Amino acid sequence: MQVTETKSEGLKREYQVVLPAAELETRLATELDGIKGKVQLKGFRPGKVPVAHLRKVYGRSVMADVVQNAVNEANQKIVEDNKLKLALEPQVQMPEDKDAIEKALDAKGDLSFSIALEVMPSFDLVDLSDVSLTKQVVTASDEEVNETIERMASANRPFEDRPEGEAAQSGDRLVINFTGRIDGTPFEGGTGEDINLDLGSNTFIPGFEDQLLGAKAGDERLVKVTFPEAYGAEHLAGKEAEFDVTVKAVKAPGALTIDDELAKNFGMDSLDALKDAVRTTMGREYEAASRQKLKKGLLDALDSRYSFELPPSLVHQEFAAVWAQVEQDLKNRGKTFEDEDTTEEKAREEYRRIAERRVRLGLVLAQAGESADIKVSDDEVNQALIARVRQFPGQEQQVWDFYRKTPQALAELRAPLFEEKVVDHVLGQVKLVEEPVSKEALFADEDDAEDGKAKADAAKADTAEAAPAGESNPA
Repeated sequence: MQVTETKSEGLKREYQVVLPAAELETRLATELDGIKGKVQLKGFRPGKVPVAHLRKVYGRSVMADVVQNAVNEANQKIVEDNKLKLALEPQVQMPEDKDAIEKALDAKGDLSFSIALEVMPSFDLVDLSDVSLTKQVVTASDEEVNETIERMASANRPFEDRPEGEAAQSGDRLVINFTGRIDGTPFEGGTGEDINLDLGSNTFIPGFEDQLLGAKAGDERLVKVTFPEAYGAEHLAGKEAEFDVTVKAVKAPGALTIDDELAKNFGMDSLDALKDAVRTTMGREYEAASRQKLKKGLLDALDSRYSFELPPSLVHQEFAAVWAQVEQDLKNRGKTFEDEDTTEEKAREEYRRIAERRVRLGLVLAQAGESADIKVSDDEVNQALIARVRQFPGQEQQVWDFYRKTPQALAELRAPLFEEKVVDHVLGQVKLVEEPVSKEALFADEDDAEDGKAKADAAKADTAEAAPAGESNPA
């Protein structure tokens, strides 16, 4: 086998591989001899089939295996001899001359093919000791804890039927049946029975609850509303609708009590234990938000410190994934690029920069993790898998089996675990300054942070699953 480098430009390499006819003949003969004792042909005793006859019957199929093995050997030889780290699988180009291919398959002519590669860029990890990052720290106050518990108590307060003939007031709970129509025709999801509706909660379509104020048990009312333009179900967005509503019961809210009994309803022994649990939960939420902002700051710092050529195919793949999400999001929201005050061309430029940033940071984090010999254990992956399985109650076994049988799916669980470990490792190389802030300050630029997250995520591990379109009901 003769291997010759024909191109070396940036991260692109091309090689010409020639397998002489004599070598093809030798490889074919070896393969045929290997199957001689395994095949059974009519008229021949096992192991006694002449090689010439085997060649006539199986020659082409065996030669196909010979060629594939030769391609695999060539790939391996190129990588090992040149100490290459590939960005993607090699691209093999067989000759277009059919006569040349036929002669090679008959071992009467040389087999010549090319292999195109893209290699990973080579770069050194930079010193980050002069990088200073601020970690915002929020401590849940007693007032915030009490407000949360008040909301919990309000959501779980008892309701009792109002006396017969008494009108519904804001804060009351109605039990209703409804049937919706658009242009006189009932629509899917527009019907409900025994639905609880808390007046003043603003959980139904704007205007729906207002038209039921003053209703009494047994009343039938016609409610006219307009679905919001941004309604989840596209076929209902912006449409006018009518609902025939029957009020089956009017219930007044009971006393709002915050005591040990309330805590027991939430599985706690006492009100103090409930407060501690709420405080702990709030602390986790604040810590998660703080880490997200800190991580973005770290990725921004890394992005400013590294500049190297990127494998074009990786960038293309990343851009394709990002762009598909952008287009799907616009479709789901019924928007256009003009609605977003941009053009498709400008949007493509912006998201290509995002794709390039993701690839660059992904390579940096990967090399940092490799350099530090960071590993993700099977136990850690199993814990992540268990957490994922719990998100699908009733389908646990199917989800578990899917991940266990799908290596790519398991890899998508492992990747974010690796990324977080590498981020922790890199954070250990910079100066961290903790800054106590208010909850409002932590979440003040939440919208910007979400946009920044989309642009800053270095790994493609966690892909947010698109939420299904809103159900077609008044909620």
